[in-house]
Amino acid sequence: MSKEILRKKLIHLRNINYINQGIGINQFKIILKKINSKKNIIVGGYYPINNEIGCLDVLKKLEKNNFKISLPITKRNNSMDFYEWSFKNSLKVSQQGIPEPYNKKIVFPDVLIVPLVGFDKKKFRLGYGGGFYDRYISKLSNIKKILTIGFAFSFQEITKLPVNKYDQKLDFILTDKGIL
Repeated sequence: MSKEILRKKLIHLRNINYINQGIGINQFKIILKKINSKKNIIVGGYYPINNEIGCLDVLKKLEKNNFKISLPITKRNNSMDFYEWSFKNSLKVSQQGIPEPYNKKIVFPDVLIVPLVGFDKKKFRLGYGGGFYDRYISKLSNIKKILTIGFAFSFQEITKLPVNKYDQKLDFILTDKGIL
């Protein structure tokens, strides 16, 4: 099955099965224990849209524990960068309908939380098809070592995704049912 057909089916499935819930901080802490607990860890998150599983509770708790939070700003050439953000700051809505920081201080996350349309057991992801996260993970990996964590509902898992040379494998996937 092609990525386009899978994407449509999975987005439809997410829309009809969506429950307003997010990933729990306890699951996230299990993963954070596996990395060095260095100070000033920058976490790149996302603002959930289109019935994506929530990550804002996790980001809020991380910020309270002195993690630096950042959100992406997408650009016209299917690229994006992450910018420092705090829950104390307001957001603006982009032309694509995505809340983005006003702050223009670019940062390079140590931990990147990635929204998923679908995923498989090998930890490959299916996104919306623009390649934004694949490009960003590739670019950031050339700058520093990062930890990539996909957030999804368990029903978004499929047996096997079609993969090409540009697709970036994630380090972990957290769902409402557990850690992969």
